[in-house]
Amino acid sequence: MLVWGIFIAFIIFFLIVDLGVINRNPHEIKTKEAAFWTSFWVLLALGFSGIIYWLFSEGMVENPTNLTANQAVLKYITGYFIELSLSIDNVFVIAVIFSSFSIPKKYQHEVLFWGIMGAIVFRALMILFGVALINKFDWIIYVFGVFLLFTAYRMLVHKEAEFDPKKSTVFKFMKKLFPITNKMDGDKFFIRRMGIKAATPLFIALIIIELTDILFALDSIPAILAITSDPFIVFSSNILAIMGLRSMYFLISRMLDKFRYINYSLVIILAFVGIKMLLSDFVHFPELLSLGIIVFSLIGGIVASLLLPSSGTSGLKE
Repeated sequence: MLVWGIFIAFIIFFLIVDLGVINRNPHEIKTKEAAFWTSFWVLLALGFSGIIYWLFSEGMVENPTNLTANQAVLKYITGYFIELSLSIDNVFVIAVIFSSFSIPKKYQHEVLFWGIMGAIVFRALMILFGVALINKFDWIIYVFGVFLLFTAYRMLVHKEAEFDPKKSTVFKFMKKLFPITNKMDGDKFFIRRMGIKAATPLFIALIIIELTDILFALDSIPAILAITSDPFIVFSSNILAIMGLRSMYFLISRMLDKFRYINYSLVIILAFVGIKMLLSDFVHFPELLSLGIIVFSLIGGIVASLLLPSSGTSGLKE
């Protein structure tokens, strides 16, 4: 539990520094700043693999799946790249939400900050629940496998244009709960107008992003559980990927049209992980093979997006 406490304290420290020091004053995150922080979080996450090796080699963390230090590192890196690649899909949806509610760029970071806070809590609960299910019911892995294959198919045929936050069930339900105003007063989530306390677009965008992340977690948590059911590896790789999501959003949201093929990469990754789950009792996929398929699928989508000309109908998210 000491290791868990130190890791969580480490994350809380960075969150406090982020909002309380680095981004104390709302401002638009420029590409250069976003690139720096994206690189920082990716390098930090990859560097954390050294900590994973040390913890497992010294027996300083519970090891319910009896992993060697080398196995733990491979599973951590594979899990991290799964979460990182699936997080890219969040960027497309977040961009649509911010655009729909006309959220000024200088306030987008704060909305994402609180969104990350909620995501950490919800994902921790989902990870604990998912690990408990797999440990208690062996057959649940087949359910996860089928679900991931269905998700891959849904992603293949889904068009981003179909998603309109203002027509969503969540938005309609929130309008019934409390008054909503189109006006904003700085970075306030609620304002009082004519004696009535109303939610601003910032708060509405936050709630929809939060709930959307939960839906994405329903895909990503089973995906990483196909790699390992070790709770610390699942939690640390997931959270470090989520921590880098904000800077990644500001880095690639300006270039969404250039990444029109990236979702094919996500389809391949989800389909592979789903098949791996379904065949887990019959075929053993080496960890290096799994890592290679995930990394090369992601790189392939990026390279194809940059090299192949746009036809106006290419890609899944346009």
